[in-house]
Amino acid sequence: MTTHTETEIASQPACWSRAAELAGTAALPRPGERVAVIGCGTSWFIAQSYAALREAAGHGETDAFAASEFPLGRAYDRVLALTRSGTTTEVLDVLRRVEGTRTTAVTADPHTPVMALADEVVVLDFADERSVVQTRFATTQLALLRAHLGEDLTRAVADVTAAISEPVPAELIGAEQFSFLGRGWTYGLAQEAALKMREASRSWTEAYPAMEYRHGPISIAGPGRVTWALGTAPEGLAEDVRDTGGTFVAGGADPMAELVRVQRLAVARAHARNLDPDHPLHLTRSVILSS
Repeated sequence: MTTHTETEIASQPACWSRAAELAGTAALPRPGERVAVIGCGTSWFIAQSYAALREAAGHGETDAFAASEFPLGRAYDRVLALTRSGTTTEVLDVLRRVEGTRTTAVTADPHTPVMALADEVVVLDFADERSVVQTRFATTQLALLRAHLGEDLTRAVADVTAAISEPVPAELIGAEQFSFLGRGWTYGLAQEAALKMREASRSWTEAYPAMEYRHGPISIAGPGRVTWALGTAPEGLAEDVRDTGGTFVAGGADPMAELVRVQRLAVARAHARNLDPDHPLHLTRSVILSS
């Protein structure tokens, strides 16, 4: 039986296209604003990717924080909150406590507290999910943000369309360990790839900036273990990993499409371990803390 997670993964090409169409009218940060982006879990990693992209595009200084670590009192022109559920305690707490700063939220549910707490809200209800594990909402909000920065997502949509139909390599389903690497905006994607594998399949995963991998983490590489670069890999790193006996993976697709390949692998590994990827152990759709 097809899980909700698999259905949601397969819907991403249409979701990304729809998000790109909305980008021109979405109430998102303007060029020149000093912006803080907050989120928890997956949304924090997407915040990291967007912050790197926005600065690289010359739109202004952009910081990303786990909502629980947001530096209250630091001056920003806008706080952008990423929250699928619209109910996450730490995100709502920041929106209640920032003063004199414009706030915007991106969410999937228009019937949640974030709607009243943020000055402006972008609702991506078409990308909401039944699974606890985030897949399509995470990438759809990043597609929206990339398009708002002026990126053409035509290639990304074509790449993800291919990614959802290709076979999952059997040797990766049985691998012992994964290290995901990224550079610039793809480091956030590497963090998210590692999280997806942990959540859906309880896999042993790590994530690092790609140039840091030689500074210690490569010691874990070896037979049955995988080093996976999202985006362009540093020169010579593939050879260094193969010299350890490990497997090196680096696709040439758009990095978000590479993340979707990891999502599909996470589900395949969950099935191989008789786990339910829709309901990962010890997790809920939103973390709501008591007062």
